[in-house]
Parts: sequence; C-alpha cells; structure tokens
Amino acid sequence: MTAFAVFGISNRSVNLAITLLIVFLVVIWLALVYWTYADGRRRIADPWLIGCATVASLFPFVGTIIYTIVRPPEYLDDVRERDLEMQAAEARLAQLGYQLCPHCDYEVEKDFLRCPSCMRKLKDPCVACGRPLDPTWKICPFCETEVSAAAPAPRRARRRRDGVTEPQPAAGTAADTGTQPLTS
Repeated sequence: MTAFAVFGISNRSVNLAITLLIVFLVVIWLALVYWTYADGRRRIADPWLIGCATVASLFPFVGTIIYTIVRPPEYLDDVRERDLEMQAAEARLAQLGYQLCPHCDYEVEKDFLRCPSCMRKLKDPCVACGRPLDPTWKICPFCETEVSAAAPAPRRARRRRDGVTEPQPAAGTAADTGTQPLTS
C-alpha cells in the first residue's frame, strides 16, 4: 500500500494518473490567475480593478470565467491609438479649410464671401485684390492694402416670433428720417 492514496485509491497507476490530473489542474488554475492579471493590465487602467479581477480569479476557474465576461472589449493601446487617429483626422479636416456658416450651419470654405445656402455675407472682399478679408483684419495679408474702417460693422438682425428676420435700421437711414424706404 502506498503512503499517499488520492481519494482512497490503492492502485498505483490510477493514483498516479489522478495525481497528475490534479497537478495539471492546479497549474492551469495558476496560469489562469496570471493570465487574468496580465490581461487586466492591458485592458484596465485602474489598478484597483486589476487587483479585484486577479483576486476574483483565485476562485478556481469561476473567477476567470466571470472576468472574461465582464472585461473591457479592447486593449488600452487600441483605445489610445483610436483616439490619436481621431485627433489626426480632426486636424486634417481643420486644415482643409472648411467652416460652418454662423447663420445656417452650412459647410462653407474659408474663402467664400457668401454662404451658398442662406446667401448671407460672410466676408468682405479686398478692394485691391478681391480676396476675402476677415472682419477683424486691419490690412489685407495678400496684397498689403489697408482695410478701410469707414464701413461700419453690420448689425445683427432681430428675429420675430415666427422666425422671419427683420433688419435693424442703421443710424441716419430712412427709418430715422421718417421717409419710406424704397422696396424692390
């Protein structure tokens, strides 16, 4: 009779097979604990959650199965790479020169003078070269012509309740003098 009998089995070959099976299962279990820890480090940013996942995997096989069900679907490196690709794509789009009309949110290019959708004036042309000028510029960056400050900035339109806009009368116009403006 052997000194160590697993489950009370006295046959040496069956006892050896069962012992090897138990050793194999313990090695697999320890490997799954390590795999849970290593996989958690690649998928989870919070060290406490990594520790909890590793402790949960100490419950033989069940903890690792639960971890594989609730773990994040992608690696942290993949998330960072996707975020960088999104930032690069946004930067490329910003360099293309497309903007949105401030009135109707239609996509306009940076050199448009008027919005093709709502026909609102976006920029004034330079008197010398005709290129679009930003209203805040004091000089044309293309031909170095000074921008005249004689033209006052256009006033914002008032909105009526039904959504139709009424232009604000400027100082010294027909509304101030009491005469009727010409309509076409």
